[in-house]
Amino acid sequence: MPAPEAALRLLGLAARAGALVAGTERVREAVRAGRAAYVVVAADASANSRGKLLPLLTARGVPHAVALDRHALGSAVGRGPLSAIGLTDASFAGRVRELLQAAGRTESCSRG
Repeated sequence: MPAPEAALRLLGLAARAGALVAGTERVREAVRAGRAAYVVVAADASANSRGKLLPLLTARGVPHAVALDRHALGSAVGRGPLSAIGLTDASFAGRVRELLQAAGRTESCSRG
């Protein structure tokens, strides 16, 4: 199975396990609370959403990737289009990160 599809399946599993938060505002809250282990920002997220998330992720040193698209992220977790998903479980976060890196997706990380 190609890495992006495997990452999307894993995001769905994480959602069912309660190991992620969905949407720009919930992701921002999780980052501020120190609960976000890894964040996926949709490549087609609006400039406004990216402007709210990327500087915060960088400042807090939260590993993140700009990958996939809003429809794929939303569909993976049984929701409508989503600009961002934050993984709160380190195990899920590590595996999704590996899969997206293997697929050559844009990766940013200050630490971790």
